[in-house]
Amino acid sequence: MIRVLLADDMKLFRAALRNLLEQHGFEVVAEVYCGDLIVPTALELRPDVAVIDIEMPGQDGLAAAAALHNELPDCRTLILTASASPANMHRALSARAAGFMSKDVSPDALAEAIRKVAAGFEVVDPQVAAAALRLPPNPLTPREVEVLRLSAGGSAARQIAVDLFISTATVRNYLSSIVAKLHARTQLDAVRIAVDAGWI
Repeated sequence: MIRVLLADDMKLFRAALRNLLEQHGFEVVAEVYCGDLIVPTALELRPDVAVIDIEMPGQDGLAAAAALHNELPDCRTLILTASASPANMHRALSARAAGFMSKDVSPDALAEAIRKVAAGFEVVDPQVAAAALRLPPNPLTPREVEVLRLSAGGSAARQIAVDLFISTATVRNYLSSIVAKLHARTQLDAVRIAVDAGWI
């Protein structure tokens, strides 16, 4: 029997999800409402799969998924979210989640996704994957993506320069190039375009 940890901040949703999974033959070993509780609970109970929402109190679900992969790689993670965008899908896979599904998924499809994740496969919601395929190709270089990601996180040009061991002038040149390549009006607009496209 596949043992599952549920992590979602909505008690009613957790209860409904527990009931659904138990009807499909899973054993729900724990429910947590806070991202900070995911790793310690998993380390104690050793579930096969953690089903995690993105937005929770404390550590968000994607950071918790990455931490869980590092601390307990045998526990596979499936992100189950209402914010099922291509950008969040890319973020989830970068956080080493094995699955990414929308909360609009059917009960049977969710159960099948958990079984596949537990068996070692990666699973992505088909509608989100299709949306991701319709996105335009990323025109930015890997270094430009890195600079824009740091900028989006609130780092000033001087701090980005320190982090990447380059000059402040080089950082400003990268940012100017990014704005031009994305046909953005401002640097903030470039961040929005890149996030919407799933590039950062």
